[in-house]
Amino acid sequence: MRDELERRYKLIVFDWDGTLADSTAIIARSIREALRDMGEPVPDEAAARYVIGLGLADALRTVAPALPDTRHGELVAHYRRRYLSTEQDIPMFEGAVELLAELDRAGYFLGVATGKSRMGLDRVLTKNGLATRFHATRCADEGLPKPHPDMLLHVMDRLGVEPDATLMIGDTTHDLLLAKNAGVAAVAVTYGAHAREQLASLAPTGTVHSMAELAHWLRENG
Repeated sequence: MRDELERRYKLIVFDWDGTLADSTAIIARSIREALRDMGEPVPDEAAARYVIGLGLADALRTVAPALPDTRHGELVAHYRRRYLSTEQDIPMFEGAVELLAELDRAGYFLGVATGKSRMGLDRVLTKNGLATRFHATRCADEGLPKPHPDMLLHVMDRLGVEPDATLMIGDTTHDLLLAKNAGVAAVAVTYGAHAREQLASLAPTGTVHSMAELAHWLRENG
């Protein structure tokens, strides 16, 4: 990592699903299976992947626009049943745990801004031995979800870091818009939920195509 005096950033905030955890396919499949269980129209893979990272209400309205609000609880229950049956099979991307340890040793503040619930994030942090790795985390059920800047504003405020010293890393346009709305630089990773063309349209500060490339980018530019 760069010498502390030469660093551009003090705080690095990660999205979780599709950025650190290889969960995109399982989440998309769980969404589609939940709607199939209900006898509702099943979105294609791209549509299911698009809503990953949004807050629950926004995701439901997007993926099932004709579903009455009175049935949203039913859809959530079906989704959770499908997702939780396979959550233990979700791995971290190769090299992710090691990269987080390297950044921590180098003295960066580390954060998470995720569309997961607090209960869901705490569960996967514990599962992966990362319960104490991050200095601040913010979930969709604790405030305003992406792309509203609330998540990043909360993490920055808690750690006392200004926007120009903060970097957001994510795999969706929701992450990049979150960063833009908070006045924060962003790195797009193309191995997650959204296509690289979608990510490129928002002109991120950097774009990488693997965890190894992300580690290299951070060593050179962080």
